[in-house]
Amino acid sequence: MAFDAIGEWIFVGVVILVLFGSAKKIPDFARNLGRATGEFKKGQVEIQEEIRKAFSPDSTVIPSKSDSQTIELANNYGITTDNRPIADVKKDLSEKLKSGN
Repeated sequence: MAFDAIGEWIFVGVVILVLFGSAKKIPDFARNLGRATGEFKKGQVEIQEEIRKAFSPDSTVIPSKSDSQTIELANNYGITTDNRPIADVKKDLSEKLKSGN
């Protein structure tokens, strides 16, 4: 729907004034609409990040310093660490250290 005539714009303006009551409420409405739009977009970005993290391979996760040390220690004891969750590696390392082998 294109507004070609100035009369249509005046009609739209009158309808807005009737709906919102006064000219002071229109800027408040626009400001609140802008804030709501910003919050919506921020939520959209957060959801996209969560989805991206959920479907990304674990290899993109950067291990912490303690996890890196655990992996290095496990490798020294001959425990396979490739594509394994750090919890499993820690469990195997703990068992290896308890057995004393």
